[in-house]
Amino acid sequence: MEISLALGGGGAKGNAHIGVLRRLEKEGYKIASVAGTSFGGLVAILYAVGYSPKEIQAVFESVDQKKLYHRSQHDGPSLLGLEGVRQLLERLVCDKTFENTRIPCAVTAVDVKTGSEVLLDKGSLQSAALATIALPGIFPVQKIGEWDLVDGGVLNPVPVSAARMLTPDLPVVAVVLNDPIDAPVRGYDIPIPEIVPRTIAQRLAKISIAQSFDTFLRSVDISSRYVSYLRLQADKPDVIVRPAVSEIGLLDEVVIADIAALGEQALERVLPQLKRKMTWQARLSKRLFKTG
Repeated sequence: MEISLALGGGGAKGNAHIGVLRRLEKEGYKIASVAGTSFGGLVAILYAVGYSPKEIQAVFESVDQKKLYHRSQHDGPSLLGLEGVRQLLERLVCDKTFENTRIPCAVTAVDVKTGSEVLLDKGSLQSAALATIALPGIFPVQKIGEWDLVDGGVLNPVPVSAARMLTPDLPVVAVVLNDPIDAPVRGYDIPIPEIVPRTIAQRLAKISIAQSFDTFLRSVDISSRYVSYLRLQADKPDVIVRPAVSEIGLLDEVVIADIAALGEQALERVLPQLKRKMTWQARLSKRLFKTG
């Protein structure tokens, strides 16, 4: 039972992807290809390289989440940096490329010079991972060749089209982390790196930069919901998995195991639908529709 997987963006919510992967494997599904956006792109790359869901969870649990967003000389203008993430990727994927993955993989980003979506499926996995998670203004723009890249969720929050491109004849399971468009919009706190003294952190929380940060991320959330809704309507995944992660913020410090469990529960809810999509009659009907 082979499927293609599209892992959506959502920051800390993306830990739910671990549970989805784990439950799919438990049910006997073979993930033949995987595409991802933002945090989903990071998980997609690790899984495609060969890390199991259990290993991915262990890696994330071993990381001090407060130290992920430090700045370094590598980072351009932005509110936060990606030095901790860069160090993590250097340890996990080193200099591996997309050509080294065990299954086909792709992640999405957006070139801010041309305004176009960029599909990253060749070259450095580390560079691609940093590009797909580069939330505009929050994290620095990532340069790859002639591109100035930011988070792929700007144009494609759930990369169904990329997953379908990788393995055109397989059903696409899309994991959506965005809230529905009619859900209330939660507030956001500015994540203060551990190196900032407590007194300064307390002041930062009260000044206009924190309020601006909240307004910006609320706007990103709203935009992402609508773009996600429209893309799902256009790209039509075979099955949608929607973990109950609405209370989790993009940059929240979370208990990884708890969020992963939400992914397992969400996959459990759609198992009957997924099984129907995997029957030979459903597969034949899809092929006839495509050629008709």
